[in-house]
Amino acid sequence: MARKKNTDPTLQLGLPSDYTEFLESLKARVHQSQTKAMLSVNRELIALYWDIGRQIVERQERDGWGKSVVDRLAADLQKALPGIGGFSPLNV
Repeated sequence: MARKKNTDPTLQLGLPSDYTEFLESLKARVHQSQTKAMLSVNRELIALYWDIGRQIVERQERDGWGKSVVDRLAADLQKALPGIGGFSPLNV
């Protein structure tokens, strides 16, 4: 009777039998951590933008800041932070 050859590529390469499952679990953990990191960054940016808006409104109410000050602030932020969106006069 002829023995059937094992066609599992991991065994043919001398890898442990659970190598594929281990690799998949590591990849899943990496993807999970990437998702958590993105959610954390989004949460921080939302808090930042909300706080910036709150501070501007407080200045408008307390110090009478008008549209021209907000327009200048938006332009200065855009200039100081190139490549970062969200600082148009309407967003600020």
